[in-house]
Amino acid sequence: MTNLTDGFLRRLAVVAVLVLLAGACGGDDDGEGATDTNGGDTGNGEELPDLSGVQLEVALVPTGTEAELFGAVFEAFEQQTGASVTVTSTGDDIAAVIGPRIAGGDPPDVALLPQPGLLRDFAGQGALQPLEDVVGEAVDEHYAQIWRELGSVDGELYGVWFKAANKSLIWYNTTVFDDAGIEPPEDLEGFLEVAQTATDFGVPALSIGGGDGWPLTDWFENVYLRTAGPETYDQLAAHEIPWTDPSVVTALETMAETFTPTVLAGGTQGTLSTDFNTSVTRVFTEPPDAAMVFEGDFVGAVITGDTETELGEGADVFPFPEIEDSGPAVVSGGDVAVLLDDTEGGRALIEYLASPEAGEVRAELGGFISPNRDVDIDAYPDEISRTIAESLIDAGENLRFDLSDLQPSSFGSTQGQGMWKLFQDFVADTSNVAGITEQLEAAANVAYGG
Repeated sequence: MTNLTDGFLRRLAVVAVLVLLAGACGGDDDGEGATDTNGGDTGNGEELPDLSGVQLEVALVPTGTEAELFGAVFEAFEQQTGASVTVTSTGDDIAAVIGPRIAGGDPPDVALLPQPGLLRDFAGQGALQPLEDVVGEAVDEHYAQIWRELGSVDGELYGVWFKAANKSLIWYNTTVFDDAGIEPPEDLEGFLEVAQTATDFGVPALSIGGGDGWPLTDWFENVYLRTAGPETYDQLAAHEIPWTDPSVVTALETMAETFTPTVLAGGTQGTLSTDFNTSVTRVFTEPPDAAMVFEGDFVGAVITGDTETELGEGADVFPFPEIEDSGPAVVSGGDVAVLLDDTEGGRALIEYLASPEAGEVRAELGGFISPNRDVDIDAYPDEISRTIAESLIDAGENLRFDLSDLQPSSFGSTQGQGMWKLFQDFVADTSNVAGITEQLEAAANVAYGG
């Protein structure tokens, strides 16, 4: 999603080298944890096997810099086991790349899938290897129950979530907040007051990438999780209740209250013509065009890569506000590791990815949040990353996966149709709540074959 500057890439490369050199220097003095010898410790108390001469292939969506950062994890695994890991970057449509290979009997050993729907699809095809005997105990030890559920199909564990996205964050320009005399709010009432104060100060409160569609679905999901609660969220995600349900109406009415045109940078039309990257950069340019932007932890990479603003100085973050005592809640995304070829090397890599150690290797490089609750919080390189990681862990049972990613792609994640298009239509006319709910339900019925 981001275009990182050369300077940022160089800094990441230096950090990656330092991390790998540190890993090569050996483990703790007491002999526990990672070692630089084949047959290392996963951090789970289980010894990784000696895999000298074994070649493994991992398929994942990220390309470029993010793929290289994932590569640091696999290099640490190589150092501990002697295996050789090849990374295949597929781009966004990973199913189109590995699907034919699965059908042809030549799958990669491991894949990192970006959606639970893909995990269910591949499991339904018999393409995934069960993982209960491989990492079942580790998942129960290191992860909240929701991650086991998201990695399972019909009660069978098929995936380990290695990366999570915290998509319940408000990023803000600290200079605007300081000059306007406002503080990060905790609840929706306070958020609306802050938005109006910033706008009255002369800086439109909200920059929203409505031109891309998906940021609007993320807005809805965060509001819906807080107004309807996690159980009703699950029902809507599974289409067990219709999109015309009163809970959806309440969430849309709450969104309408937030999306007052006067507080939107560029007004309604400007919102609908702004892409995600621009929605971020306009908050952190000089002078700023907006005070705040909502989106996930990946916003930090855009700020660092595409603006002169420094995280923790000109840019900071607070959790998406609570609504009527909803408590902490997080909408998440992520990448789930699955085993496609039942080999000793593949099983060992899955076991490693389930360990706190693997998460810490990647966390130290920045731009990453682990769902593994035993990843040392000090592994994250800055206070903002630590805040984001802690809020995800603290959400506990109020954490839910991105609702649109749980839908059939024709409804939940396709440009120009389904949820993306209909939420754009809603922003264009927030008074048309009844009409939008009916259209959402009609589109969902088509997607679900109803």
